[in-house]
Amino acid sequence: MARFSWKNKKVFVTGAGGFIGSHLCERLLELGAEVRAFVHYNSLGRWGWLDNSCKSNEMDIILGDITDRDNVYKAMKGREYIFHLAALIGIPYSYHAPASYVQTNITGTLNLLQAAKDMKVKRFIHTSTSETYGTAQYTPIDEKHPLQGQSPYSATKIGADKIAESFYRSFGLPVVMVRPFNTYGPRQSARAIIPTIVIQALTKKVVHIGLLTPKRDLTFVEDTVSGFICAAMAQESALGQVFNIGFGEALSIKELSTMIFKLIGNTPSIISKKERIRPKNSEVMLLQADITKARKILKWQPRVSLEQGLEKTIAWFKDEKNLEFYQKDRYVI
Repeated sequence: MARFSWKNKKVFVTGAGGFIGSHLCERLLELGAEVRAFVHYNSLGRWGWLDNSCKSNEMDIILGDITDRDNVYKAMKGREYIFHLAALIGIPYSYHAPASYVQTNITGTLNLLQAAKDMKVKRFIHTSTSETYGTAQYTPIDEKHPLQGQSPYSATKIGADKIAESFYRSFGLPVVMVRPFNTYGPRQSARAIIPTIVIQALTKKVVHIGLLTPKRDLTFVEDTVSGFICAAMAQESALGQVFNIGFGEALSIKELSTMIFKLIGNTPSIISKKERIRPKNSEVMLLQADITKARKILKWQPRVSLEQGLEKTIAWFKDEKNLEFYQKDRYVI
């Protein structure tokens, strides 16, 4: 079988201005792909993290909204490989605006799938999330683990996953679903736990977070991006399937905080704040990935250790020009 090459492949990335999406666009360009980046429309005409990318002038960047079907059709025209990352992802905000999550995560995904079917794309990479599993009923979590909607966010992602699966089963659309566990790294939103801890530890004597006991499986963004790309390159045996993208280990928020404080060289006190704690039956207490399937079929595995990844992440946040993007004195849901 001929070796796969991304050179001149016509790629479409939704959520391209976001944390993972911006890194993915840059990596695809490095591999030689022709990248069309779809960024959520805003009145300032900003491209999210692509505003600050040295590679943005090499991309075809389009502002739009995945909830607008006509907009999606026009933007996707002529693309061969679709990476669908666009979503509303903040779990706390999903308690306040669940209808918005249904519209973006479910209807938006449907729009992309319909366009991809009509355009006969070569591969559609759909982004799931480990939150669809809810609190682990057994560990490590493999792809056969039951799904549980413990937040409006996770419920809408389950819906989106199943619609993507249905387009494979009903119409033969070449869908592969990747299910990242907790990705971290430069550019991540302060809604996520690692930026929350790092930013406060760099700037304050007290760190405010939620519960200290939940355990998470943490994957550096370079490895997550590699997982997406491997899914797009995988043989046909991967079609219609979902793959965990994680590190395979879990540690508590308290253990994570201690590790970050040590790497920063600061030992602030920790206060667990009520407003940062999810409703009792909504909190996911344990996530730990079984990545056997991704190793076997996608030929993927993580390569960046947690300590290495945290060192890179902390170094990025230490740069004042990067820290300026964040509201250090507010809890952003």
